[in-house]
Amino acid sequence: MSIRSEREKHSSDEESPSPSPPSLPILPPNTSDRLLTLRIDTHILPFVITLYLLAFLDRVNIANARAFGLESDLHMTGRYDYNTALTIFFIPYILFEVPSNILLKKLSPRVWLSACCIGFGVVTVCQGFCRNFGGLLAARFFLGKWLSPSELSYLQAKLALDQGPSAAEKRITPRDVLRVLTDYKVWLGGLMYLGLIVPAYSYAFFAPTIIQAYNSSSAIETQLRSVPPWACAFGLAMIVAIASDKARHRFAFTVTPILLSVAGFGVLFSVFDKLDVQYAALFLICMGTYAAMPVIVCWFNMNLGGHHRRAVGSAWQVAFGNIGGIISTYSFLKEDAPRFTKGYAICVGFISLSVVSCVAYELAVAWENRKKEKILREGELNLTEEEKTALGDLSPEFKYML
Repeated sequence: MSIRSEREKHSSDEESPSPSPPSLPILPPNTSDRLLTLRIDTHILPFVITLYLLAFLDRVNIANARAFGLESDLHMTGRYDYNTALTIFFIPYILFEVPSNILLKKLSPRVWLSACCIGFGVVTVCQGFCRNFGGLLAARFFLGKWLSPSELSYLQAKLALDQGPSAAEKRITPRDVLRVLTDYKVWLGGLMYLGLIVPAYSYAFFAPTIIQAYNSSSAIETQLRSVPPWACAFGLAMIVAIASDKARHRFAFTVTPILLSVAGFGVLFSVFDKLDVQYAALFLICMGTYAAMPVIVCWFNMNLGGHHRRAVGSAWQVAFGNIGGIISTYSFLKEDAPRFTKGYAICVGFISLSVVSCVAYELAVAWENRKKEKILREGELNLTEEEKTALGDLSPEFKYML
């Protein structure tokens, strides 16, 4: 979609001129952007990380419960009962992701995120009281002042510049959502994430089962063996994230870890009688997959300009990508143990999809950058600040990160 046509669409929607963008105030004395960012990080990140950790544990600890006799305790005698219990979580998770981001904007993060945290906490507690398969399905379904005034004013002005004039007051309309979803780059962002979600959830949901199939050990030993790959994945993810940030580059830091994961699946395809080698391959899979995922999410979100495009686009990536969660739940079946060839093949196929999508996205944003540079050189468009805000990353002055 051309920048000119987008400009005409947004211009036709405006009923009255918006105020000019706020100017950035003078940085308060005895501080710096770096120190302010560090202060924000130290106050916000620990809580966000903790909430995400708890939400992820609530989502995937069913795999550990299975190793401790979940299926026998809840009389899950059906062939695919466990897989169905995994799948049911993703239905509301996919359907409500975009509406959730719209409500987040409408109600404010402190209200909506707090309500979500309380909600998934209550559902998780209720999940522990399930006594049959139906109860488990129901529970899985529902599971889906420290700045000075001058510093606060400075940061609010920076956010206003990033969001654009009156962005916080503008509601997201169905037309805004449609505009975002008709951008081919948004679909590529969803495919990049979808391709990694399948192996990511496959490992999260079935790692204890796979490890137990390799070595018929006790439930406790199986749980302990599933921990080291997660720890190594955390370490590599931090290294990749820091390196990507320092280099101001994303593409190479997504594809390289993904290839590490492919190597792990290659080992599992070719080695069947060496438990230590097979266990080491799980490290490669977990490390590669979970190191690439944060960079893909960050890359896509940083290339979404404007408040509305970022809110809708980021929610779309997560919602569309988590369709892969449904696929993963039926990838590793009991009858395929201990080799799980079908499951590994499915994971490799979707990892390949992620690599192809990353390459296509890289080429797309590079091409868009060249097109914008040409427009700026030729001076074809003279956009107002309001029009630049409405266009978001489609503005010729917005440069995509590669």
